[in-house]
Amino acid sequence: MKKISIVSSCYNESENVDILYERVKVQMDKYQDKYEWEQILVDNCSKDNTAEKLKQIAQKDKHVKVIINARNFGHIRSPYWAIINGSGDAIIYMASDLQDPPEMIPQFIEKWEQGYKMALAQKIASKESKSMYLVRKMFYSLMKHIVDDDTEQIKQCTGFGLYDKQVIDIVRSIDDPYPYLRGLICDIGFEKAIIPFVQPVRERGITHNNFYTMYDNAMIGIVKHSKVPLRLATFMGFILSGISMLVAMFYFIYKLCFWNTFNVGQAPLVIGLFFFSSVQLFFIGIVGEYVGAIYTRVNKKPVVVEKERINF
Repeated sequence: MKKISIVSSCYNESENVDILYERVKVQMDKYQDKYEWEQILVDNCSKDNTAEKLKQIAQKDKHVKVIINARNFGHIRSPYWAIINGSGDAIIYMASDLQDPPEMIPQFIEKWEQGYKMALAQKIASKESKSMYLVRKMFYSLMKHIVDDDTEQIKQCTGFGLYDKQVIDIVRSIDDPYPYLRGLICDIGFEKAIIPFVQPVRERGITHNNFYTMYDNAMIGIVKHSKVPLRLATFMGFILSGISMLVAMFYFIYKLCFWNTFNVGQAPLVIGLFFFSSVQLFFIGIVGEYVGAIYTRVNKKPVVVEKERINF
């Protein structure tokens, strides 16, 4: 029989992991005569008793496999590690906070059986904060317009969905320790089935998504899938240098014509100084993001260091 892996990364999700396991098991028991299955749960060095609960679940059900990280490896590397450790013919990724409903698993499998290499959940609405949903919507619109190579980015797709083993093998071969997965799978290609859903509100625990994690995801997505910011810096450099040359020539000629009466004053100097300084710092920051992405790629640090494995 073919095998399906359901994978999740957990951080301080002690209130949710038991329910996540039960809801996944209910769905996969429907396929017990058709598919083998495993559930891989990676604990990202939780501060509560999440790891202990995962061990208890793994002890009573050998379908559940647990990885305990040696430290917290962040909101990108730990989920990525969970995905590439799936051994199934299809890998289903979902968040452990239950905002990705396990009840969508049959829809993913149905699309996979129809021949799709990927079946992705797309949020058409969310019961989360409206302001957060709006910010994410604006980001996906931005990505649509600046991404390189006319790669179609899927709006409101967080990575929740099913990926065929062929797709995951390609992701593994790319060997990116800090990937923007939702952009990477679009670069890979293959026909994708899009399944709309309404994201439920988080009922238990505290979300660990904050401004930094959103900014980190956004910058990784832009830096790894678009050269537009760098080209914008180049264009702005040419344009502003041309304007500066014209202004300088104007003041020079004006001074020659009105040598004794012309007094430029301090305002243009102060405005020019702060304007050009801010533009330079902004684009130095952008270049820094690209350099940081290159450094992360060539540094060859392990994606995750494991402390313990259970049921593998």
